[in-house]
Amino acid sequence: MNRIMLKSKIHRARVTDVNLEYEGSIAIDQALLECAGILPYEKVDIYNITNGVRFQTYTIPATRDSGRICVNGAAARLVSKGDVIIIASYSVMEDSRAREHKPVLVYVDEKNRVTDVKSSITQAL
Repeated sequence: MNRIMLKSKIHRARVTDVNLEYEGSIAIDQALLECAGILPYEKVDIYNITNGVRFQTYTIPATRDSGRICVNGAAARLVSKGDVIIIASYSVMEDSRAREHKPVLVYVDEKNRVTDVKSSITQAL
């Protein structure tokens, strides 16, 4: 049996720009993509914490260390500059591998700079 598991996420990233006229995708700082193990053109889910909207798109690299998170094309109607989002990628794996899997959880500050990288979520009490 296969399971779909969270591979990685960039948590609480801030949208720095939206571009309705650009060909669809989300441009993400190359350093953040690498830190999260997300490839250019990889499918990602976007969860907009600010307005509750969820959507899927694919990634393209933005300038390294720019902090840039730009939502493009039709998806640009689903976010506003300054919105806080989660960018999540998933992987399909065999059940036995899934039971040992640890995701890459990248936490960023308000300028989209990495503040922490973890492999598990601490449950709130």
